Amino acid sequence: MSLMKWMVRRLWVVGALSVACVCVCHADDMSPRRLLEVADIASPTVSPDVRRVAFRVERASVARHTYDAEWYVQGLDEPWPRRVGDGGVPLRDSAGGSLSPKLVWSPDGRWIYYLALIDGTIDVWRAAADGSGAQALTHDAADVRDFNLGEGGKVLRYSVGATRDDVRAAEQGEYDDGIRIDASVPIGQGLFRSGFVGGRLATQRFSTVWFDHLPLLADRPDRWAQIDLTTGARRALADAEVPAVSSPLNDTAGVDGDAWKSVADAQGERVAWLTHIGDAAGQQVRPDVLLSALPHAQASRAVRCVSALCTGKAITAMQWRPAHDEVLFTVTDPYMGMAQSIFRWNVSRGDVHVVAATDGLANGGRDTASNCGVSAATLVCVTAQADRPPRLERIDVGSGERRVLFDPNAALAMDMLKAPPVRLLRWQDKSGQRFAGWFFSARRGGDAPAPLFITYYSCAGFLRGGVGDEWPLVSLAQAGISALCIDRRPGFTMDAVARYGEGLTAVESAIDLLARQGEIDRARVGMGGLSFGGEVTMWTLAHSHLLAAASVANPVLSPLYDLMGSMKGDAFAKGLRSLWGLGSPSDTPARWKALSPVFQLDRIDAPILFQHSEQEYLYALDYEIPLIRAHRADLYVFPNEPHQKFQPKHKLAAYERNLDWFRFWLQGYEDPDPAKAAQYARWRQMKARAHADKGEHVNAPVVIGASAS
Repeated sequence: MSLMKWMVRRLWVVGALSVACVCVCHADDMSPRRLLEVADIASPTVSPDVRRVAFRVERASVARHTYDAEWYVQGLDEPWPRRVGDGGVPLRDSAGGSLSPKLVWSPDGRWIYYLALIDGTIDVWRAAADGSGAQALTHDAADVRDFNLGEGGKVLRYSVGATRDDVRAAEQGEYDDGIRIDASVPIGQGLFRSGFVGGRLATQRFSTVWFDHLPLLADRPDRWAQIDLTTGARRALADAEVPAVSSPLNDTAGVDGDAWKSVADAQGERVAWLTHIGDAAGQQVRPDVLLSALPHAQASRAVRCVSALCTGKAITAMQWRPAHDEVLFTVTDPYMGMAQSIFRWNVSRGDVHVVAATDGLANGGRDTASNCGVSAATLVCVTAQADRPPRLERIDVGSGERRVLFDPNAALAMDMLKAPPVRLLRWQDKSGQRFAGWFFSARRGGDAPAPLFITYYSCAGFLRGGVGDEWPLVSLAQAGISALCIDRRPGFTMDAVARYGEGLTAVESAIDLLARQGEIDRARVGMGGLSFGGEVTMWTLAHSHLLAAASVANPVLSPLYDLMGSMKGDAFAKGLRSLWGLGSPSDTPARWKALSPVFQLDRIDAPILFQHSEQEYLYALDYEIPLIRAHRADLYVFPNEPHQKFQPKHKLAAYERNLDWFRFWLQGYEDPDPAKAAQYARWRQMKARAHADKGEHVNAPVVIGASAS
């Protein structure tokens, strides 16, 4: 590499790290904004010549209220990557989660192909791997749904649905004529262009999967087209030319259990399967995972992995090792803080060897089930730990040697070393049930036990704020409130009372342990959660006196939820019966009284902060309005947000308000920022009402220093 090129790349990485440090005033400032603007890495994919890797970096920008996504290519022996293309606005699922981007290398390694939402259209883009330029190829009237390369990389095939003009016309037609309410209409959110789809506000409908959303005309069948990459000529594909979608799950070659995942080798001749086995015993799926594979192309029956390293393990991902008789598989240990280990299983000999064991995630992004980039000799993985933000690592498949390739969060990682310490906490309840979670020990000025905040559900990778990223754990610890993220136990217990009871006993036994150790003050414990974490928080409020304050980001079961959801018909009723044992409130009144907070308001004695998405908040008003009117809750709703909020300013507001909320209730602290005066006036009124109900005196608030956020 020439000196000039080295200097340019050095300047590039310094610039990248400078972006990572936006708004950093002090080296030890772990503000919610820093946690929000972490760079995430996704879809590392090794080139055909196995000398380079392509990947995408995504980062929130609060200032511009958007996300930046960019594609990079890096040589496996080079110190810095080069930017090769704009990734556009990250595509999301209907719950708000960022989708893993699809990337395809050209066979000659000159190009990478990917989908990107840029200027309001989703196209297939091609970027030169040397960074010399990128361009959209499809320019279709409809957004591209999928794509692949054919004929040795000479043609691009892609699929589309309804055109953008047709979708907008359908939306406007409904607006003009009135929207007929039927089972497909998502009651509980705005009916016209109220949710983000393809980067714009669009009208939505329910899919066939619970409360999943789709845009209008999403049921239009795929139309496939082909572009000759040499001449630029394009044509529509006939049905017979449409790429076939193979599903190795259809034939499991006599493998035991319930088929779950399958993957074929590069030649399409051998298949590996993951199946669920064992006695379900009240669980939604069988408890154990079996790894099986066809050992060679002529084999008619699969062989099992019987080593102790692959039996009784939580295997979450697998892929074939190129040019080898080996399957690489990942174990994600729920009792070790969701730490991942990667193994290689020789399907011919049966032996299993450890490739890498980590204290956090090692895969293709934030999803525990995603794969690393792979070649015959090398894995390229996104690694992250509870107290270390994502970075890209190269792992030698044979020796397990690891080397950092790219670390866009290096400055934050260095500052995390100065933040309050984090450790894996493992414990048992009185009945012997095992639990684990990551504990952020509070920064304390003396020997007095600290307050504690708990979130419950899943604690994988770099912990910004629990599931949904709404509770800034390290910011709380820095402000003097210890924070604990608890992983739910493996499996899904079908009986809802038992399911919620597992969460409650996890919380209660953790508080007992930390209080006995003198770490925390059991009289000052708060809790928050999203989705199942929100359900367990509400259950803990109603079935214990453990909490001094709570924060919940989603609705839970209520008659109003049932009434609105019942428009979906039999599918909704079947789900309620299966997951909660519920019929209608009139058919199963005792069960509703046991499960819904509507019938348990007198049991709730801690203040609650509700921060809901606009698409969901109406489901909860039958229990939240009584709490608000009684000055026992505060409710905020974020416009146009789905189940998981994703708009940067909204996420920052939720982060900062949660920090303010728990500092107020657990520390008696008020931020002196004049813009927050009305907030604290409401909360003081809530506190006065609570103390008056108990016949207690209210102490004056503590106002010290500047805002911790």
